[in-house]
Amino acid sequence: MHLARVPASRAYPRLPTRRILPPRILSYFQPPTSFSPIRNYANISSSPTVPQNLTEKIVQKYAVGLPVGKFVRSGDYVSIKPHHCMTHDNSWPVAQKFLSIGATKIHDSRQVVMTLDHDVQNKSEANLRKYQNIEELAGKMGVDFYGAGRGIGHQILVEEGYAWPGTLTVASDSHSNMYGGISCLGTPIVRTDAAAIWATGQTWWQIPPVARVEFIGVLPKGVTGKDVIVSLCGLFNNDEVLNHAIEFVGPEQTLESLRIDDRLTIANMTTEWGALSGIFPMDNVLKDWMLQKASMHVQRLGNSSHPRLTEKNVEDFFAFNTLSASPDASYAKSLTLDLSTLSPYVAGPNSVKIATPLTELEGKKIAIQKAYLVSCTNSRASDIAAAAEVFKSNPSAKVASGVEFYIAAASTLEQDAATKAGDWDALINAGARVLPAGCGPCIGLGTGLLEDGEVGISATNRNFKGRMGSKEALAYLASPEVVAASAMKGFIAGPGNYTGTSAAVSISTPPPPAPSSTQSSGVQEAETEILHGFPPLIEGEIIFCDADNINTDGIYPGKYTYQDNISREQMARVCMENYDSTFPTISKPNDILVAGFNFGCGSSREQAATAILARSIQLVVAGSFGNIFMRNSINNSLMTVELPKLIDRLREKFPRTLTRRTGWWLQWNVRRSKVTVREGPEGAEEWSLSVGELPPNVQDVFVKGGLEKWVKARLEL
Repeated sequence: MHLARVPASRAYPRLPTRRILPPRILSYFQPPTSFSPIRNYANISSSPTVPQNLTEKIVQKYAVGLPVGKFVRSGDYVSIKPHHCMTHDNSWPVAQKFLSIGATKIHDSRQVVMTLDHDVQNKSEANLRKYQNIEELAGKMGVDFYGAGRGIGHQILVEEGYAWPGTLTVASDSHSNMYGGISCLGTPIVRTDAAAIWATGQTWWQIPPVARVEFIGVLPKGVTGKDVIVSLCGLFNNDEVLNHAIEFVGPEQTLESLRIDDRLTIANMTTEWGALSGIFPMDNVLKDWMLQKASMHVQRLGNSSHPRLTEKNVEDFFAFNTLSASPDASYAKSLTLDLSTLSPYVAGPNSVKIATPLTELEGKKIAIQKAYLVSCTNSRASDIAAAAEVFKSNPSAKVASGVEFYIAAASTLEQDAATKAGDWDALINAGARVLPAGCGPCIGLGTGLLEDGEVGISATNRNFKGRMGSKEALAYLASPEVVAASAMKGFIAGPGNYTGTSAAVSISTPPPPAPSSTQSSGVQEAETEILHGFPPLIEGEIIFCDADNINTDGIYPGKYTYQDNISREQMARVCMENYDSTFPTISKPNDILVAGFNFGCGSSREQAATAILARSIQLVVAGSFGNIFMRNSINNSLMTVELPKLIDRLREKFPRTLTRRTGWWLQWNVRRSKVTVREGPEGAEEWSLSVGELPPNVQDVFVKGGLEKWVKARLEL
């Protein structure tokens, strides 16, 4: 851990002015007998002044079927009708799910947006045919469509006005959080959810616990939004905001130092921090940015009017709308970060949770072979300008010998802006290699991937092992100017234009709530009804993958994600490939897969769950799970249980190795909501713990074979 805390005398503790909620208790989606998820109806109030945080206020607006007087809170399950739903290259798999459930028409064609952005360099017949199918489907259904090369879907939603302040917009991609940079509550869904939205306009969501992150101070010169979020990911690297919604707040002067492009970067990478959303408040910085974008659309479209992002729409919106939490809103936790104490940071290698001050790495002169200015995180015109300035300030400088520097704009509109400013050509003249606007190397697709033994530095959002190429490569993350300076010098370095201090970050959190002492040990255990077709006991030998933060790239590599013709047998063979290539030779059918904490973090790919099912593993136990993996598991009938004590016990008993057969036995008694672990063969020590209930409504999803088939059954009623 390389981030240093400031002395206590410089810390900025949170005053107890806001009520702090206890951590959310993990529970399951409970599908009802109609297509409107059962909600937590506690705290129904007829008062119009019930305090809500910003997340709750926006969800309140987009929740459907609420009873009169119901004010939503963290922990509630709600049916939501999102403002917009974006799908990208996965639109065709979503379409197949959509058709398989018996739907023939998209419920609201204006709600859905389709983009092509992930595998745009792939000119194979199969990929081109898939892209053609998606375009034809969009045309047939009357859906807005943006073809390959136009840009990354998240950037398109922002610059084209689909993501709008105060709205709830979802996408079948884990970086939907990015919309929070413009005060839009963005959160990821999975393919099955997208199919449900196409068919019904709705899906389900459990409102997460909300963390309040207060920025103070002013961002120093040469320090960027990328440095802010890399610092946060590195300092809070123990799942402190895992599965939370984040609300960023701060004094006016502080927020004015964060441009919208900085906010988009920060919100985008709240995904890597473990959060389900990250939203900034509405302010004049946002208004000015939206007016600027509207003006650019006027110049681009001439006499035609943009359908959403116009100066009149922006002015009218800000004149009649405000967006802020109630003064006494409740939060699960509060954090404070002094921006003025930051300096540039670099994440890695191969983890966003290792953050090191740039000054510390520069002295090591870590040689690089590849550099990347690509992705929805940091490839807008301002990012390209920052990178170009590194070379402009050294007119004779070129990309260092032995280094390949790849650039791809977040969208064609951003590339056009960079070209007009002379920044795009400045990078090309310096030796940068141009890729089409799209995801490309960030997802491990196309030209320029990292090879065995190489070191790369990237302005993208993820540097998971094997994500950007070889598992034997090292990947670092940094701001665009640091990436450019590193490409120019041939080793990890900065342009030397920053004035921030060296690693001084001030954060404080409230103490955890005291455990409740009201529970009586004499209360008789209630038993759960077991539906016909659901096993009352699930048991097997424990196979232990001893690592925390095993991400979806580790479980199911990105290079397979958009190959739609992969069989179940092939999925089984590559399961856990980027984590441990020997896993398929160690695991057996009906094993209980046990892993560390934050299992399944990362992208929204459903195959992370279905690949495990392909190994004939029906139950995964972990210390904690990434929320989107939990969502995919429920939707695809993979059972999950959180059991932190088991992880601790296994680590006490066994030396560290990637994957091992333990000889331990686990039994989950669903009827009694209890897990029993036997630490060895018959007669060995046993212990039991109560776990969350798996109620009949959820069992019904598993019995039907997943949410897709469950929805189909409801549509056929």
